[in-house]
Amino acid sequence: MKIFLCGDVMLGRGIDQALPKPCPPQLYEGYMHSAISYLDLAEEVNGPIRGPVDLAYVWGAALEELARAKPDARIINLETAITLSEAYEPKGINYRMSPENAGCLATASIDCCVLANNHVLDWGQAGLRDTLARLHQLGIKPAGAGLDLAQASEPVILQAGSEGRVIVFSFATTTSGTPRRWAAKPDCPGVNLLPGLSDATADAIVQKVNEVKRLQDIIIVSIHWGPNWGYEVPDSERKFAHELVNKAGISILHGHSSHHPKAIEVDNKRLILYGCGDFLNDYEGIRGYEEFRGDLSLMYFASLDPATADLLALELVPLQIRRFQLARPSSADVDWLQRTLDRESSHFCTRVTLAPGGRLALSWPGAKQSEPGQSHAR
Repeated sequence: MKIFLCGDVMLGRGIDQALPKPCPPQLYEGYMHSAISYLDLAEEVNGPIRGPVDLAYVWGAALEELARAKPDARIINLETAITLSEAYEPKGINYRMSPENAGCLATASIDCCVLANNHVLDWGQAGLRDTLARLHQLGIKPAGAGLDLAQASEPVILQAGSEGRVIVFSFATTTSGTPRRWAAKPDCPGVNLLPGLSDATADAIVQKVNEVKRLQDIIIVSIHWGPNWGYEVPDSERKFAHELVNKAGISILHGHSSHHPKAIEVDNKRLILYGCGDFLNDYEGIRGYEEFRGDLSLMYFASLDPATADLLALELVPLQIRRFQLARPSSADVDWLQRTLDRESSHFCTRVTLAPGGRLALSWPGAKQSEPGQSHAR
């Protein structure tokens, strides 16, 4: 079974303005008062964006990779409200996209949007309700946010062809900037917010997993945690990930919030992505943190044994955000990303190597050798 995962998909502000039916552009930020300004910044850096672009435009080369890889499930962290609500949260940065532009998610055949993050309620509870309704119309399952606590904490179950079930749990932590007041309550909309990364919290997730898990299910726990910049993986995050792998038997820990990819670990044949990085954003032309290369994105294709739920291989596809579209990066950029990920992952006994076609592959102790014609880890 093959799963596609990526980090933060931020389709609001400038990207929304480039699409056919954008929201009103007014913003309430300290430095920018119009979302069109983000469009202008991107054009200053990388050239004109001849809009309105079509709904598939933003995915660019990613659509070719999805067609090639043919994943059984496609899961993203949608870090944008889908709404025309004007009830913005006074939190400095507010992302939203027009419901009419949200059809771009369908052009990539996304199966599940995890919503437990620090932007899904940027436009209030009305914005969250609109987001849930629009995803339902598009046939995309939301996880990690809901009209009450029961809905926000309910996992998404994806039937992945004849291979079996993929079950997605979605959580956020306050370390990602998710306000504590956004936590869903029994009678109040919100996100599935973790109280912390304690043993008790891990045990509660283990119990939830055990309530729904069947033999051979693929369990993915998606967590929005940690700051935007920096490669450090706190001991608390690593311990928490290992607890979920070894007590709940999860197949993938899907971490996100960092604006750049972070280290990758394999524990007991299970995949831990500590930070997947931004996949799509409107940051072109914004100064600061250039050393982290936030313009470089990654597609994560995890191949799993459907009988054991163990990781067989991880293929990573580097892309670059240019003119609000995912494009092929230069070979020098691919080399930089490989060296950076290999350096950070080596602390966790995994290595990232170059693979054919401008792609990357993960290797780890005990991983099987690649067979001819396959891109499995070596």
